[in-house]
Amino acid sequence: MIPILMVKGETVAEVWEKSLMELWEKGISVKTEYDKQDDFESKDATMIMVVNNPFAEPRIHLAFPGGIEDLEKYRQEVVDGVHDHWICPEEKKWTYTYHDRLFNYNIPESSEKNRINQIEYIIEKLSAVFYTRRAQAITWIPFYDLATYDPPCLQRIWCRIVAGKDGENYLVMNVHWRSRDAYRAAFMNIFGLTALQKFIADKVSEKSGIEVKVGQYTDIADSYHIYGDSIPDFTERFLKLLNKRDFFNEEHTKSRTLRSDNPVVQAGFEYGRQLLEMEKKTGKKGVTF
Repeated sequence: MIPILMVKGETVAEVWEKSLMELWEKGISVKTEYDKQDDFESKDATMIMVVNNPFAEPRIHLAFPGGIEDLEKYRQEVVDGVHDHWICPEEKKWTYTYHDRLFNYNIPESSEKNRINQIEYIIEKLSAVFYTRRAQAITWIPFYDLATYDPPCLQRIWCRIVAGKDGENYLVMNVHWRSRDAYRAAFMNIFGLTALQKFIADKVSEKSGIEVKVGQYTDIADSYHIYGDSIPDFTERFLKLLNKRDFFNEEHTKSRTLRSDNPVVQAGFEYGRQLLEMEKKTGKKGVTF
């Protein structure tokens, strides 16, 4: 049987770290379609992650395999669609972006409305009825995805506005995945999708005239896995960092996490913005300087 695991915490960094430890200790070993001959088997489980306060600090985990600039680039990819123009499956390029599927959902040409902005629908619906259960968006398009070589992992988001114990209004978001690279992708995914959660909350506040804050984020993955070829890096980077550093320490060389307002993080975000500007100017993917 596949284990069904659940972790809870206050921050994005805390919950991601807990999820990896639960997966590492309790996940089952499974082969994948991407394995090379000498790869370890993947670690896999169904995972439920609950982040009580997605924008609480410290928010940035230093063990995720990427640079801080990549978080800003991914945030803009999800919320602003800066990489939608890379979609071109006919040329074996990207088959989708989450922004395109959520803001520009494409249905067969026989339909009268070929494109649907599902996020706009969520904002309109929640602004009219805070307690609606219909504020959702999907990514899966059977017309395309049943045969594609790279179908979307994210399947659905669902939002609702609830009153907190303090009397304030909070937008909660549930996110459903069919498959998830727990080590290499999940932290960045959560960073980007909580930014989308804030975008929706801000737009509903603006449209309704009533302040709506960012509330609980719940992330459900059917297959939450560490690929076998990632295990050496996971043990060398992630597990060693857990043993050597505090979860949070003001001296960042002794910390596994950083606050978003740390100058190192702010410089990384700015570098990400500069890289995106360079991409626009050169038309080249993944440009650096």
